[in-house]
Amino acid sequence: MGLLGELTRGLVRGADRMGAWTSKRGPRTFNKSRGTKPLGIRITHNKFRLVPEMVPKLVVPDLTGFKLRPYVSYRAPAGSEPALTARDLFQEIVAPSIKKDIEEGTFDAEKLEKYGFEPTQEGKLFKLFPKNFVR
Repeated sequence: MGLLGELTRGLVRGADRMGAWTSKRGPRTFNKSRGTKPLGIRITHNKFRLVPEMVPKLVVPDLTGFKLRPYVSYRAPAGSEPALTARDLFQEIVAPSIKKDIEEGTFDAEKLEKYGFEPTQEGKLFKLFPKNFVR
């Protein structure tokens, strides 16, 4: 058959390449599932071995006596607080302790590690550029 015959056969048979991908269309080891991760491995003869380390552990706190409900209505008003910036975080957490040390006379500019400043960025995932360092 030529090219025209193959195209005609594909149209007549309904060569649907965009159809739903099911477990019938893949190899026998394919299992589409519902988007979950496997909890083990497949071994010989298509058997499944459960691996306890792969089973997720759910940590649920005890909520007895908790007053809030687990549902937030879509009609609830949007939050009124602005987004937290680095300057706001510094002003709320670090600045009061620096101010207290200056008032007490125990502030030392050489020992900024006490306030969370790290002089080197070696081994850090996100490295700060020199322009972002505390001056």
